[in-house]
Amino acid sequence: MGFGRTTPILRIFDEAKAREFYLDFLGFQLDWEHRFEPGFPLYLQVSRSGCVLHLSEHHGDACPGSAVRIETDELDAFHAGLTAANYRYARPGIENTPWGSREVRIADPFGNRLTFFQPEPG
Repeated sequence: MGFGRTTPILRIFDEAKAREFYLDFLGFQLDWEHRFEPGFPLYLQVSRSGCVLHLSEHHGDACPGSAVRIETDELDAFHAGLTAANYRYARPGIENTPWGSREVRIADPFGNRLTFFQPEPG
């Protein structure tokens, strides 16, 4: 039995803040966006390497405050990029966890929690 890729949907409330956080700060790229008509809620896809996230202004798509864990094999380089971005609302550090990973935890402007992690070798 096989399963396909998982694509989390995260609730957003402000298009400009979402673009600033996900594109400018985290370094994701905009893949596509959709509105049923002008003035309607936005639904978009952003990605970075193999990580794909859907962001939605639609009320029923997701609850604010969701948590997502995203594995990376270059946590130090990712963290250096975040530091260089000089985002005024977050300055995340790297934590060595007792469960054997190194993690960078960041909350987006909408209360969603993203944990980027790299398992410790061993």
